[in-house]
Amino acid sequence: MIRVPRNLSVFELNEWLQGDRKNPILVDVREDRELEVAPFPYVSIHLPLSKSSDWIHDLSQYLPLDQPIVVFCHAGVRSWNFSVWMIENSWEGEIWNLEGGIEAWSVNIDSKVPRY
Repeated sequence: MIRVPRNLSVFELNEWLQGDRKNPILVDVREDRELEVAPFPYVSIHLPLSKSSDWIHDLSQYLPLDQPIVVFCHAGVRSWNFSVWMIENSWEGEIWNLEGGIEAWSVNIDSKVPRY
C-alpha cells in the first residue's frame, strides 16, 4: 500500500487547534518574505524549502516522530510536495497537508492574516 500525506482542511485544523486534542507540530515551508507578509497566528516551525540544505539532514531534530505534523505553505502545493518527500524518505510519523495553505486560512478562518 502506498502511503501519502493526509489532507486537512483549514476548518479541521482550526477545530483541532481550538479543541482538547494535543496540538500538532505546525511546519511552515514558506519563504522568509512570505512569513513577513502573512505570519501564521500559531507557533510553527519555519523550514523554508529554499534553505533545505541547511536543515534537511537534521530534520528529525526539528520534528518529533511522536506527534502529528501539519505542513503548510501559501496554497498547499509546496507543503504537499514536502510531505510526500518526507514519506518517500521513510518518515514514520503522522503527516498532514493543509489544503489551501495560508491563503485558505486567511479567506475562511482569520481575515487578519494578509492575503498575497
